[in-house]
Amino acid sequence: MDKPVIAITGPTKGAFGPRLLISWAVRFYGGKPLQLRPGDEHQGYDYDGVIISGGHDVEPVLYAAEPEVEPKYDSARDAFEMKIINHSLQRKLPLLGICRGAQLLNVCRGGSLFQQLRLHRKKTSNRWTFLPLKTLYKSKVSEASNSLLVSLTGNKTTKINSLHNQGIDRVGDDLIVTGRDADEIVQTIEDPALPFVLGVQWHPEFLLYMKSHRSIFKALVQCAKKQQT
Repeated sequence: MDKPVIAITGPTKGAFGPRLLISWAVRFYGGKPLQLRPGDEHQGYDYDGVIISGGHDVEPVLYAAEPEVEPKYDSARDAFEMKIINHSLQRKLPLLGICRGAQLLNVCRGGSLFQQLRLHRKKTSNRWTFLPLKTLYKSKVSEASNSLLVSLTGNKTTKINSLHNQGIDRVGDDLIVTGRDADEIVQTIEDPALPFVLGVQWHPEFLLYMKSHRSIFKALVQCAKKQQT
């Protein structure tokens, strides 16, 4: 059986470090990484799973909102990755959205975003950190009792990092929240009706030395491999 091809999306330039780490994790668990950038969707590439990496803020016009912060948007990347996400959802491919990728997944499903999370923080710091200094609390609601997040990281709290200034506000159609931080800010979304659709607000690629974060990439590659048969 061929190795499952995992598409890793990103900007036209930059983000070398995160994408390198994601590629390493994909290779380590038996997948073949395929780096895709805006414009590559027209090349007819085929893949068995998708990882939408982090980066610039999602343009608010996509969820019918006015900009509240100084623009740092990448319209070409937004359009490219939304096409990839929708295509993946239609094919029921394993899909992981990281930080901005989770936000864009939510927007693709009709959800909206908070543009300035610092206004919603009371118990947690708004400081960005690569280190796992924040705590992820698993949802206790019945619909999340069998969540993908719990199956990968267990029922207990998990330490995560934080490298974002935006976050999920209104949750998109058919998505459920399976993890939040101490300020109740959404940290994880899933589509329980599909085999593997997961959005995480943190950056697990910077925490590969922790088994709980490596397990996310392992599960995605394994799901892609299983769906090849």
